Amino acid sequence: MPPIIQVENLVKRYKKGDVNAVDNISFSVEQGEFFSLLGPNGAGKTTTISILTTTLLPTQGNVIISGHDVVKESSAVRRKVGIIFQNPSLDMNLTAEENVRLHAIMYGLYGFRPSYALMPKAYKEKIHALAEILGIEADIFKPIKTFSGGMKRKLEIIRSLIHDPKVLFLDEPTTGLDPASRRNLWDYLRHVRQEQDTTIFLTTHYLEEAEQADHLCIMNKGKISSYGAPKELKRQFAQNYVVVETDDLNVLLNELIDKQVKHQKTVDNVVRIELDKTGNVHQLLKRIDTPLTSVEIHNQTLEDTYLAIVEGAE
Repeated sequence: MPPIIQVENLVKRYKKGDVNAVDNISFSVEQGEFFSLLGPNGAGKTTTISILTTTLLPTQGNVIISGHDVVKESSAVRRKVGIIFQNPSLDMNLTAEENVRLHAIMYGLYGFRPSYALMPKAYKEKIHALAEILGIEADIFKPIKTFSGGMKRKLEIIRSLIHDPKVLFLDEPTTGLDPASRRNLWDYLRHVRQEQDTTIFLTTHYLEEAEQADHLCIMNKGKISSYGAPKELKRQFAQNYVVVETDDLNVLLNELIDKQVKHQKTVDNVVRIELDKTGNVHQLLKRIDTPLTSVEIHNQTLEDTYLAIVEGAE
């Protein structure tokens, strides 16, 4: 089965730009995959996702979504994808349910119905189930003008899921959500992936949300800096270390120097000792004769890895 998203030599340069906002990038995403695109502000993430969702034309290159070219078959692409944009895109003159109903009708799920009462049972069940998951079922018939920022975000999520998209693009989807709503959303998205084989394409600044991705693509200055599974990238950029304390600090420091163990004394008089690629803490501690009063192991996090990649590309 071919990838559901195929990006080849994608370039985007804005008219007044001195450099390419997206500079000849290529990657693919398999059907049902959880894929995350990461990078600092100005890296080219939003430009890339705008091209993939047909809201921006590329300068050159090819992008295929679910078998359709994003430039030549943009309408077909839009029917296959759901989008949660970083910035709100709701009609403030409608109620929450009317926003969702308009979206469903525009996607061709149902013929035009002027009221909720005339909508099919399947629509009513779906909108209430999604509203319950995200905690706004009691507000679904209220005007958007009465909604808080977090409630508007939840409604946009409901609207993006109502037509069961094959690819769901999430651009900072949980911005403004409380922790419980954020957890409920990700629980539901895991269920959608399992039951419907939906592909998730995420951009986020919450790195813990990207931790469970099948693959990460990290961009910087319009280029791809690194690509791979989170565990692979963490191993590649591993900087695991042990922090130790002792009552005989000078003795320990002299011992580490004599034994050529790479270390660093911190400002609070504890000692950081870097682990080798094997990460074998037991072997390291066996080499140290000075009595230790405290040992703390620090394993590489996704945030550590991300910062190492981005800062290394500066």
